Amino acid sequence: MIEILDPAEVARRLKERPKEVVLLDVREPHEREVARIDPSLHIPMNEVPERLGEIPQDRELIVYCHGGARSMMVAGFLSGRGYRSVANLAGGIDAWSVEVDPNVPRYD
Repeated sequence: MIEILDPAEVARRLKERPKEVVLLDVREPHEREVARIDPSLHIPMNEVPERLGEIPQDRELIVYCHGGARSMMVAGFLSGRGYRSVANLAGGIDAWSVEVDPNVPRYD
């Protein structure tokens, strides 16, 4: 089962355990040009299967996209490939912009 984390909880984990948590951004490059959460590892959703070697298995992964749907699919995929600590950022970067960091631009 994939853990679903609200933006405030993700921010807390990043602040308290920055070396133990990896944010995985699965959006397209043009989306990342508009807005991003730093630091994060960027691997577009369709590239994840061929780039598994770049995704650490020894740290907590929190996957995000624009609204949470793509990231939930990727989180499920990773969990099915043996990644043990995988979560989804509820509401994606859009919710992060509203609830945690208004300096991160919102987009459609």
